[in-house]
Amino acid sequence: MKVLGNIVIIFLFLKQSKITIIIKFFVSVFLLSSTFALAQNSNLTINVSNLKDNTGVLVAELYNSKENFLKKAYKTGSSVIKVNTALVQFTGIPTGEYTVLVYQDKNSNGKLDKYFIGMPKEPVACSNNAKGFMGPPKYEEAKFNVGATDTKITIKMGTSH
Repeated sequence: MKVLGNIVIIFLFLKQSKITIIIKFFVSVFLLSSTFALAQNSNLTINVSNLKDNTGVLVAELYNSKENFLKKAYKTGSSVIKVNTALVQFTGIPTGEYTVLVYQDKNSNGKLDKYFIGMPKEPVACSNNAKGFMGPPKYEEAKFNVGATDTKITIKMGTSH
């Protein structure tokens, strides 16, 4: 009888362990899937208008922090210019705060050409159409948020070049 009782206790313990394991498994799967849902990536589409001509390519530099703004781009993309407009798309962008600098690389050399004093030689603009005074625009004026859904912004190229 005692042996039978021990077998029943062991069976119940094993059964409870399996149930516990199954519950822990489903809880883990749920937590993992909700983490992925919170850390969603989305797409960012940048429409640039008011380009004076279709020369060269349009380059877009995406910045993901105030510290890197106009120093080190998080991502860079480019597009041909058609009918004085261009469209650049970034995919898989994590939600958060960003800024964008666009410039018309007229000679297609892959960089923003500048005068010896640091001012750009080629047409340039920032997100939110932020403009600087005697220098680049401020980060606070150029920042925008990328949410869980796809984000579209429009930048109007300045007329100073």
